[in-house]
Amino acid sequence: MKSIILTTVSKTLLPLLLLFSVFVLLRGHYLPGGGFIAGLIASIAFILHSFANGLKKTRHLLRIHPGFLIPVGLALAIGSAIAPMIFQDLPVMTGLWYHNEIPVIGKIGSALFFDSGVYLVVIGVSLTIIFTISEKA
Repeated sequence: MKSIILTTVSKTLLPLLLLFSVFVLLRGHYLPGGGFIAGLIASIAFILHSFANGLKKTRHLLRIHPGFLIPVGLALAIGSAIAPMIFQDLPVMTGLWYHNEIPVIGKIGSALFFDSGVYLVVIGVSLTIIFTISEKA
């Protein structure tokens, strides 16, 4: 089913949903939210785009296979989890924080990198599953 309304709305909602997912990701290292829900929001943006414009156009928009995001996200999450043990002889998953604030983001810590890894894994897994199901149908 091709709907001009859905196609038009998806082109507007894609950047807005991706921006909102980045907001939730950055908010999450201080407050509830973070990588998992932000990854789901970003996945929903691409799924909506694929429903409206077709899977081929969405794959072209992504430029990489979503399955590639899974090992990259895992490496980022595991690296941020073991960084305190390697660099400061602290227990695994202890928060490390940069003391100076960055203008838009605020304080940066290992929790942000862990959430970013989770973000990439969730996007990769959910889009791989949905795209695989869509190709078979």
